[in-house]
Amino acid sequence: MSRLPLRSIEDAPEAARPRLEAAQKNNGFLPNLVRLLANAPAALEAYQTVSAINAGTSLTLAEREAVQIAAAATHGCGFCVAGHSAIADRKAGLDGAVIGALRDGATVPDARLDAVARFTRAVIASRGAVPDADLTAFKAAGFDNGAALEVVLGVSLATLCNFANNLGQPALNPELSAYEWRPVVPAQ
Repeated sequence: MSRLPLRSIEDAPEAARPRLEAAQKNNGFLPNLVRLLANAPAALEAYQTVSAINAGTSLTLAEREAVQIAAAATHGCGFCVAGHSAIADRKAGLDGAVIGALRDGATVPDARLDAVARFTRAVIASRGAVPDADLTAFKAAGFDNGAALEVVLGVSLATLCNFANNLGQPALNPELSAYEWRPVVPAQ
């Protein structure tokens, strides 16, 4: 059960309603993340605006989804891991081994996507102050300075979504249930 209300088009603040309608039309259902963010129309607007900006970067859809899954797994956000796993599978065409490695924080069997995931985790762990070796490794995989900043952009988008979901704790939409993920709790 969600700790914060999951708004519908009918009961959302007026400023959020057009954005909810657009999300429902684009997805074929209303993702609970969007319903949660509708409690704060500015947060919903930021999410949708930054999502659109992120989609226009030089990173491919597969690379952007690698950022999102790696960040969500690092932040322990099961909702976002599931949602971005669905996109990676259905729209980016990533195979199960790649998606599984991204979800597990393991070595990704695609060198370029592995570089993206590693750099994403380094950005999060260092709060952007990545060691020179991490930036060099990212560039050695064929990325440039702009792409490094686009990973930071993707992490900022992920942070909004991951933290909102971790705060609100919405249930996973049934449309995403095949991609359910729970964070691994370290042994004590």
